[in-house]
Amino acid sequence: MKKLIGSPGTLGGLLLRVGQCLFAAASIAAMASAFGFSNYTAFCYLIASMGLQVLWSLGLAFLDAYAIKIKRDLHNPVLVSLFVVGDWVTATLSLAAACSSAGVAVLYTKDMGFCKSLPHHPCSRFQISIALGFITWFLIFTSSLVTFWLLASA
Repeated sequence: MKKLIGSPGTLGGLLLRVGQCLFAAASIAAMASAFGFSNYTAFCYLIASMGLQVLWSLGLAFLDAYAIKIKRDLHNPVLVSLFVVGDWVTATLSLAAACSSAGVAVLYTKDMGFCKSLPHHPCSRFQISIALGFITWFLIFTSSLVTFWLLASA
C-alpha cells in the first residue's frame, strides 16, 4: 500500500482524526448550550451523530498516535477495510444529521421568520453547531477517501 497524506498511522492521519474529534465536540457543545435544542429531533440527531463521531475519531486518533510512537504500519488490508467501512458509516450519519438540521434551521430562519419574531431563541447557536457539523463531515469525507484509495491500491 502507498503512503498517502492522511493515511492511518501517519501524522496527517492523526491530525485529521484529532480535527474530526475537536469539530464534532465543538458542534455538540454549541448545540447543547442552546436552550430548547431537545424540542427538535433533527438537532438531537446531530448531537447523537457527532457523539458517535467523537468516539470513532478519538479511538482512531489514539491508534494513530500509538502507531506513530512504536513506528508500526497500519496499512494492513483488513484493518484499512475496517477504517473504510467505519468512516463511510460515520460520514453518512454525519452528513444526514447536518443536512436535516440545516433544513430545520433554514425553515425557522428564512421561511417562517421564527428567529426574528423570537429574539431570545438561540438560532445562531444552532447555525454554528450545524456549520461545525459540516466541517466535521468534510474531514471525515477526506479520511474516507484516503483510506478507500489505500484499499483500492492494495
